[in-house]
Amino acid sequence: MPYFYRAPGPQAHPVPKDARTTHSSGQSFEQLRQECLQRGTLFEDADFPAGNSSLFYSERPQVPFVWKRPGEIVKNPEFIIGGATRTDICQGELGDCWLLAAIASLTLNQKALTRVIPQDQSFGPGYAGIFHFQFWQHSEWLDVVIDDRLPTFRDRLVFLHSADHNEFWSALLEKAYAKLNGSYEALKGGSTIEAMEDFTGGVAETFQTKEAPENFYEILEKALKRGSLLGCSIDTRNAAESEARTPFGLIKGHAYTVTGTDQVNFRGQKIELIRVRNPWGQVEWNGSWSDSSPEWRSVGPAEQKRLCHTALDDGEFWMAFKDFKAHFDKVEICNLTPDALEEDAVHKWEVTVHQGSWVRGSTAGGCRNFLDTFWTNPQIKLSLTEKDEGQEQCSFLVALMQKDRRKLKRFGADMLTIGYAIYQCPDKDEHLNKDFFRYHASQARSKTFINLREVSDRFKLPPGDYILIPSTFEPHQEADFCLRIFSEKKAITRDMDGNVDIDLPEPPKPTPPDQETEEEQRFRALFEQVAGEDMEVTAEELEYVLNAVLQKKKDIKFKKLSLISCKNIISLMDTSGNGKLEFDEFKVFWDKLKQWINLFLRFDADKSGTMSTYELRTALKAAGFQLSSHLLQLIVLRYADEELQLDFDDFLNCLVRLENASRVFQALSTKNEEFIHLNINEFINLTMNI
Repeated sequence: MPYFYRAPGPQAHPVPKDARTTHSSGQSFEQLRQECLQRGTLFEDADFPAGNSSLFYSERPQVPFVWKRPGEIVKNPEFIIGGATRTDICQGELGDCWLLAAIASLTLNQKALTRVIPQDQSFGPGYAGIFHFQFWQHSEWLDVVIDDRLPTFRDRLVFLHSADHNEFWSALLEKAYAKLNGSYEALKGGSTIEAMEDFTGGVAETFQTKEAPENFYEILEKALKRGSLLGCSIDTRNAAESEARTPFGLIKGHAYTVTGTDQVNFRGQKIELIRVRNPWGQVEWNGSWSDSSPEWRSVGPAEQKRLCHTALDDGEFWMAFKDFKAHFDKVEICNLTPDALEEDAVHKWEVTVHQGSWVRGSTAGGCRNFLDTFWTNPQIKLSLTEKDEGQEQCSFLVALMQKDRRKLKRFGADMLTIGYAIYQCPDKDEHLNKDFFRYHASQARSKTFINLREVSDRFKLPPGDYILIPSTFEPHQEADFCLRIFSEKKAITRDMDGNVDIDLPEPPKPTPPDQETEEEQRFRALFEQVAGEDMEVTAEELEYVLNAVLQKKKDIKFKKLSLISCKNIISLMDTSGNGKLEFDEFKVFWDKLKQWINLFLRFDADKSGTMSTYELRTALKAAGFQLSSHLLQLIVLRYADEELQLDFDDFLNCLVRLENASRVFQALSTKNEEFIHLNINEFINLTMNI
């Protein structure tokens, strides 16, 4: 399905406040709860029904699941018992360890936790079978309402559950996140950092432990103290290694949570330790400093108590940091602000957000490897105006996120491979063309193109103007995206595709009959032959002559021009208002037609007789139209074929509609300024949709 460019230009980065209501009824959690209490009924969520459609989209449950409310599973259900802790998170029969690792990390940050899990709900007074949770999505907070019917088998929860069978906050949180993404099955497989960002609106950073800085332990310590969320994992080389257990009790391709760092005195030496949790709630590291390892015998009871050391198979364990680096490959950190963890300073960041789309045929140009289409990608101008304190450069972070891919899994969508490049901006203030990228190298770019939901990197560049180009790796791939730019000092951003620039010359005045050239006299004879006795061309007569002329041209592909198209042409050129073309009007149109034919042939790069939609932006600009990406997308959807090509009659119809709309706008805005409240972009958008 097509993706539309929805909100052009930068927007203010929202601060956490009341989340947007998402229930289809338009009612808030409190309104829905009060309605149920007044009726004396328990809430049933029609948006996420208790049925197979909410469980799976590609399979059926292997066992008969029964949806039950907590009060039907246990006698005295509780929402939270003794605070929401990481031990409340035990994985069920769903491959969402990445989500559970993020939830476990969330419990270490009380402020973030109470944002995601509002405290105005319980199974006590006011219980109505309804709960709600808040998640960050693409720069806004959403309030997700659910009923408390949970999938069970033999009176036990099938998916996420707490070690205490009377506690249900974690199972309900998982259900709300499944609703946000369309189904429980949509949660299978993922990156911990994805859920961490949805819990905080923070910024992702990934470290490869084998390539980490020398002060990596201090970086992790600082991250935990700042309330950052941390996950870790062991890479797999192939599918067979996924969830394979190592001799040391660790699981490959599995998402773990980093829950603490500390140091102990061991035989006169300071040993750096790190605490890790397996969301399975069992299966632990069995090497040095594991639960029952001999090292703990050299640590006093008070020190063991301080470190919360127990010999329980609860999924959480300590290990020496040197062993952690040797066995784990990747650490994902979600920082609540983009402050570099290598530095001590805490900064106030300036943030701008751009919402955009890659649309096949107009703005899905792929990476720089595809020079013919790369230039058609969205382009964002970034003006770095102030240097960092005591520095000659400007620090900023760019985070590019592809939107809703998990939700679109049921339609066959996968994570696309995405990245971005940053170029020095030339003096001209317009969308850069193909030739610019042919001769200019990028100043900076994302470290890699990768099939993750978000790609983010830090940069330092001198003050100046730059063009940032987000793209998929391959061209023609469609997705919506959210681009966040964080800068330590004030930065100005602007979408280079946000404005419409129309430059239509005035139609030439006709040559007086006594001054006509021989060619013009032949043209008058042609007109007299077509027009007949009334010396005016009707739509039917125009249809006949245009089809006769265009069908003789062998270098353009052409379908028969319709009567409606000819009426549109007459509407454009008819200055007298009689619904016909007189000689002077016909001559002006004929000159335009020759120009448009030449334009079409000029931008038919492969001489196929058709024009690629990626060349359409330049062709329209040459015809006097510099359009926004959104209008280009509409034109492509309306006029292009499945191969992203336009025949000449499609091209002609497009130009006639555009010129008609722009001339009407100019006429109305000149005669009655109070009547026109739209800008030309909005006006053409309106008329193109009529």
